[in-house]
Amino acid sequence: MTTVANHSGTAAHAAVTSVNGDATSSGTSSSGTILGDARAGKYLTFQLNKEEFGIPVLQVREIMGLQDITAVPNTPDHVKGVINLRGRVIPVLCLRSRFGMAAAEHTGRTCIIVVKVRGEGGDVPLGVIVDEVSEVVNIGAADIENTPDFGVGVPSPYLSGMAKVKDRVKILLDIDQLLGQLPGHTASQEISALM
Repeated sequence: MTTVANHSGTAAHAAVTSVNGDATSSGTSSSGTILGDARAGKYLTFQLNKEEFGIPVLQVREIMGLQDITAVPNTPDHVKGVINLRGRVIPVLCLRSRFGMAAAEHTGRTCIIVVKVRGEGGDVPLGVIVDEVSEVVNIGAADIENTPDFGVGVPSPYLSGMAKVKDRVKILLDIDQLLGQLPGHTASQEISALM
């Protein structure tokens, strides 16, 4: 079940809470048969550097305001450290840093989205810092296009597609792939090193 902690984007938070407990992907029927693009479904959208990104709601565990983060030595720049979430130590990464974007001052809308990613021993909670949570949107298969080819030397396996929503493009992320694209690391190795 997704919970929401003290943050100003209440409409998005309420929507995440209401859909995560009972949502099934709109790409599958109740019998599990794929009805089209498996990427179709509900996404939590957020902003980084004025660009909009989306992650599947079913991977979102919680949204919370920024809090004190304990730094961990000898970790990559985008790994900001760990937080104590109700007695559990959760690694926290900055998506701005992970994407090579310039650092920005945190505001009252900067928040941590706690997501579940696939680890060797099952799902692992991980916090990601974003500039601002936008909304939960239902994205149909007809509104999703494959990621364009950006040329040689520009890998993008963590981009699951591009969604056209209200005359804007939202970049859909495969959070498991994103956290596994570190040179010499897998997502589970990086997460295990912090826990």
